[in-house]
Amino acid sequence: MKQFNRADAERLVQTYSDLILRLAYTYLKSTHDAEDICQNIFLKLLTGGQTFDSPAHEKAWIIRATANACKDSLRAAHRRNVGLEAAAATPAPAAPDSDVLDAVMALPRKYREAVYLHYYEGYSVREIASLLGQSESAVSAHLSRGRKSLRTTLGGDLYEQRV
Repeated sequence: MKQFNRADAERLVQTYSDLILRLAYTYLKSTHDAEDICQNIFLKLLTGGQTFDSPAHEKAWIIRATANACKDSLRAAHRRNVGLEAAAATPAPAAPDSDVLDAVMALPRKYREAVYLHYYEGYSVREIASLLGQSESAVSAHLSRGRKSLRTTLGGDLYEQRV
């Protein structure tokens, strides 16, 4: 197992915490669940003994691990079977500041993750396909359909100015 000193751990948190939180939020649409995923990813990273060839490899591992953890969380039985008492006690997440973010968050998950990774994180179609375990043509289709949906939702002229 690789040992991290405090400086390494702080570097990882400062570098990747925002990325993990934003990506997890796009999947789970819950700030609290996204924070839980973030903690779990850092625990895996700091205790798992992974070694990385480069910073790009490290970032790709973090994105892949975050996406997989979110998918596992969405499949978990506790998310589907919530009593009304627990649902009433859970506060609603803060409303996003932007109508663009609202529109992106309203997209179906497969379009939302492709749009997020492409436009917010700057990944190419090939890189997204590799990260998500999908074909390049599927990612291209998801991006195209996501853009079309955003264009419709935001209006053609407004869409061009915002994206």
